[in-house]
Amino acid sequence: MTEETPGFEEKPDVPSGATPDDAAQAAAPSEEGAAQAGDAAQTARTAADAGLTAQLDQVRTALNERTLDLQRLQAEYQNYRRRVERDRITVKEIAVAQLLTELLPVLDDIGRAREHGELVGGFKSVAESLETVAAKMGLQQFGKEGEPFDPTVHEALMHSYAPDVTETTCVAILQPGYRIGERTIRPARVAVAEPQPGAQPKEQAAGQATDEESGGPDEG
Repeated sequence: MTEETPGFEEKPDVPSGATPDDAAQAAAPSEEGAAQAGDAAQTARTAADAGLTAQLDQVRTALNERTLDLQRLQAEYQNYRRRVERDRITVKEIAVAQLLTELLPVLDDIGRAREHGELVGGFKSVAESLETVAAKMGLQQFGKEGEPFDPTVHEALMHSYAPDVTETTCVAILQPGYRIGERTIRPARVAVAEPQPGAQPKEQAAGQATDEESGGPDEG
C-alpha cells in the first residue's frame, strides 16, 4: 500500500522528461473550459431574463386591455341605468298625465257645482278629496281674469275690444287650464279683449286730461 506524504498536493500527471512549459500547456485547456462554461451560464441567464421581461410585458399589455374593457363595460352599464331610469320616469309621467286628463271633465263639473253653490254635503267632501289627490299627483290649475293672453297656455274662444286694456287680456276664464310640472295638458279656454282700435292708452289719455284742466302745457 502506498502512503500519502502529508503537505503535498496532487499535480497533474506530466510525462517524465517534460518541461514546466509543457505542464502549463496541459493545465491551460481546463481553465479555458471553465471560462467558456461561465460565459455560457451568463448567456443563459441573459436569455432567461429577456424571456421573463417579454412575458411581463405581455402580461401588462393584457392587463391594460382587460382594464379598458372593464371601464367600457362600467360606462355602458351606467348609461344603461340612466336610460332605464329616464324611461321609467317618462312612462310614469305619461301614465299620470293620461289618468289626470281623463279626470278633467269631472274636475270641471266640480268647479261648476262650486260656482253655483251646489257643492254641499257628502258630494263636497268627495269632491275635495278628489281635488286633493289630483294635486298630490302634480296637477295644477291655471288661468285668471286680467292676466295677459299667452297663446302657448291660453285658447281664445271669444274676442272683443275694450277701452280699458292696453294689451290683449284674458277678461273671462271659460274653462281653467291644467298643467303637470312644465307640461300643459290642457290650455285655459278664455275670452280675450284687445285695445279699442284708435284708442289711446289710459296713461296717455290721463296725461292729456290733466293738461287740458291746467290750461295746456306750460309755455317757456
